[in-house]
Amino acid sequence: MMQLEHIGIAVADAQKAQDLFDRLLGKSVYRKETVETEQVTTYFYDAGTTKLELLVASEEASVINKFIEKRGEGIHHLAFEVSDIHQEVQRLKVEGFIFINEVPKAGADNKLICFLHPKSTNGVLVELCQSIVSS
Repeated sequence: MMQLEHIGIAVADAQKAQDLFDRLLGKSVYRKETVETEQVTTYFYDAGTTKLELLVASEEASVINKFIEKRGEGIHHLAFEVSDIHQEVQRLKVEGFIFINEVPKAGADNKLICFLHPKSTNGVLVELCQSIVSS
């Protein structure tokens, strides 16, 4: 079963965006994390039944910068939590979906992640994520 886990929002100015969402939600970020492999710094808000993830480029060549240059700030992706990311990748491949990365990798907020290409999801970047269980 898939459940909306978070909505990723690309922003150019982390402090300005945090100020806005702090006021909007009446709370502060609960987690800040840089994901070097994605060249992004993430800021997570608990927004009730889902989370908001602010995405800020940590490097000039980041895909977040490219996204903002092309489309401006705003919703970048929808992330869906799955119980078995490897099984879900296989299921969705059979259904004809195209992946940006079929092999899950470590992402922010203690998750394994992979992305479906927007060409196969009606123009929406979709992230699959699964919590990493610590032993």
